[in-house]
Amino acid sequence: MPVHSAGLLLYRLADGEPEVLIAHMGGPYWAGKEAGAWSIPKGEYDPDAESALDAAQREFREELGVDPPEGPYAELGTYPYSSGKRVTVFVADGAGFTATAGDFVFGEFEMQWPPRSGATARFPEVDRVEWVGLSAAGDRLVKGQRPALEALATHLRGAGA
Repeated sequence: MPVHSAGLLLYRLADGEPEVLIAHMGGPYWAGKEAGAWSIPKGEYDPDAESALDAAQREFREELGVDPPEGPYAELGTYPYSSGKRVTVFVADGAGFTATAGDFVFGEFEMQWPPRSGATARFPEVDRVEWVGLSAAGDRLVKGQRPALEALATHLRGAGA
């Protein structure tokens, strides 16, 4: 059975050009990496117990430590990863989203570190968040999430933005 994930992609227009809010993944594997090391704030959910939108809002809050904007939200689509995971992405206008670097409180995870040491360490799920233009986001996002950027561009054209 596929693993389901859901996320929120906030956008805003800066000098008429769209920017999106994306998060750099935390932990030792991603440290020092930029290309393909960023993600839409998202996480796993059980579709029998929670709607994709509810999960996306919950995961935004859990990963970033701030409430997502009120919306409205539009579903951009569901995108498969090569691993079989499927991520459903929702979009909202983030122009009124006022969280700053000091407002974010990133969720954490625990893993064995260093590898094969038997010791465990805690790391942030996300170590920073930035507003970036669509082309820069395309270079930074993990491959499986990049189609959401084209869907956003189509969504914005349809909205006259």
